[in-house]
Amino acid sequence: MTRAPHPASPDEAGRAIRGALAACRPGATICPTDAARQLATARGETAPEAWRHHLPAIRRTAVDLAREGSIVILRKGKAIAPDAVRGVIRLGLPALPSGESA
Repeated sequence: MTRAPHPASPDEAGRAIRGALAACRPGATICPTDAARQLATARGETAPEAWRHHLPAIRRTAVDLAREGSIVILRKGKAIAPDAVRGVIRLGLPALPSGESA
């Protein structure tokens, strides 16, 4: 029987989310599973479904990051309030105000 990996800390989950978003083209979004998979890989977890164990921490951390304005959470392509998160979501970086560049 394989032991489940230790849950990700908020710092680890935040790094995974930011890393997955940084790897995207500007304006693109990620699925929380992308960050969970990246986290499992970074930890050297090789079981095919190891990433699933990290998904709750990724989703909790995404809500925290959205509350502080670091990311946006989207549902059906529209930004939603962090407290309204349920079901299928995507994560993205906030849009820059007009006239600003990254």
